[in-house]
Amino acid sequence: MSDEPNDDRVTAPEVSAAEILRVDDDHFAPESVCIVTGGGSGIGRATALAMAGNGLTVAATDVDAEGLAGTVDRAEEVGVEGEVHTVEADLSEDEEVEAIVEAAAEMGEVRYLANVAGLQHIDPIDEFPMETYDLMHRVMLRAPIYLSKLVVPHVRATDDGVGAVGNMASVHGHYVTHDKVAYNVAKFGIRGLTQSLAAEGGGDLRAFSLSTGYVKTPLVTNQIPDTAEQRGISVDEVVEDVMLGQSRTKEMMDPVDVANLFVFGFSEHAQHLNGGDLLFDGGMTLTYD
Repeated sequence: MSDEPNDDRVTAPEVSAAEILRVDDDHFAPESVCIVTGGGSGIGRATALAMAGNGLTVAATDVDAEGLAGTVDRAEEVGVEGEVHTVEADLSEDEEVEAIVEAAAEMGEVRYLANVAGLQHIDPIDEFPMETYDLMHRVMLRAPIYLSKLVVPHVRATDDGVGAVGNMASVHGHYVTHDKVAYNVAKFGIRGLTQSLAAEGGGDLRAFSLSTGYVKTPLVTNQIPDTAEQRGISVDEVVEDVMLGQSRTKEMMDPVDVANLFVFGFSEHAQHLNGGDLLFDGGMTLTYD
């Protein structure tokens, strides 16, 4: 049984300047700072590049220093208008979460927070290691809550109080699949955080979530062999039947496709997107044969 799918359907191309959605927004300027978690790879890297491509200052954070360096290198290659700064940090440690926001505040006015960082583990509930659950909970739910708690006062301290928190949810924040209990719980929870922020934001401080199907990221690629083993099927069957079987669009999203949704969601064009969830799943959850 092969450990890799036999085509490039799960390999994302590098983000290019032409792929970045450009939006006119007075707040998309160098003095505005966007914190992006998981900025060392995948959706986080693409979001950092897309926000910097719209002229903002980006504080990209990740536990992976090498990945962050790669994001900075790619920003230079793309020629983004804004700057990408890096903050190496472990989201499971409160002191390091605090350090992220402190570092970002030194770069300018913190107006935007993109909670992207994620982990995955494949096991049934009765075998799921609780230490892994605890780590995933801290990184994927507790850290976004704590970051939001720390960022909100910075947004409110700006001259007009305009800003937004964007949360990376998932189709698994709408319905669940087996062997992913920690991921499922985190994604349902992140939608609860989004709605709580909207309830308390007062209108100018907004929150939204993004729920996508499968995206061409290391998190997705790395879970394919484990899923194949758990279900006793080939890796190609995982891609074709498990991941894309219910989707009407038979292709995974690229990370930049998701990054562009963050750009729109943070912009003034999304002023009525508050507490809502952008469901971009290729028809996976709301259609059936």
